[in-house]
Amino acid sequence: MEVPMAKAKQSLSPEDLDHLRAELDAGRQPPVWFTASAVGMEAGKSAKVLALTDPPEGDFIQVRPTGARDELSFSPAELTLEKPAPRKKEPAPPPPPPVATPAAETSVEPTPVEHIYTPEPPPKPKPAAKPAPKKPARGVEVTVTLNSTADGEWTVDVQSGSKRTLRAAPISAALVAQAARSLLPEVHEAVEGVLAAAREKHLARVEQLRSELEAAQRALDELSE
Repeated sequence: MEVPMAKAKQSLSPEDLDHLRAELDAGRQPPVWFTASAVGMEAGKSAKVLALTDPPEGDFIQVRPTGARDELSFSPAELTLEKPAPRKKEPAPPPPPPVATPAAETSVEPTPVEHIYTPEPPPKPKPAAKPAPKKPARGVEVTVTLNSTADGEWTVDVQSGSKRTLRAAPISAALVAQAARSLLPEVHEAVEGVLAAAREKHLARVEQLRSELEAAQRALDELSE
């Protein structure tokens, strides 16, 4: 008689990923279960989804396994929304047969019969399951970008992995100059060139405004005479 094989857990589909994003946007941490493809995890174990990176790259689903504190990343093929069926309990072993007792004495001595009962050996204890190895934490690449305008205004962008954590935040030219002096000479030279050009532009503007102010003052003086 053929025994039907257990159906493999389906990995997360694009519709499942949309459902998880909707749950996260609503402030909930939806549950998922590990498939047999999950590296270092027991198939059927549950976890809570913490975040999904955007756009997805590799293992982009961050989860916390049940009973653990670590936050690990997995791919859709390693997770499923299908909850595994509960495991069936093993039936208790049957009780041992009763031990035969000798018959009562009668006038006719019966032929002695030796009753020997050999108890079954106790079942060997199952070895304890080895703990699943922890998935090593992956380093995050951080990119810091400084942008300047012709007027000497500066902004800074910060990107951590695939997420942009800071976009076009204004920063003073004095802080940029201070940071550039502590870096490589090539960085300091490039930043100083931008600052020098901005100073010359603003100085020319000041001289122009000063000339216009002096002309306006002379015209006012002539009108006052």
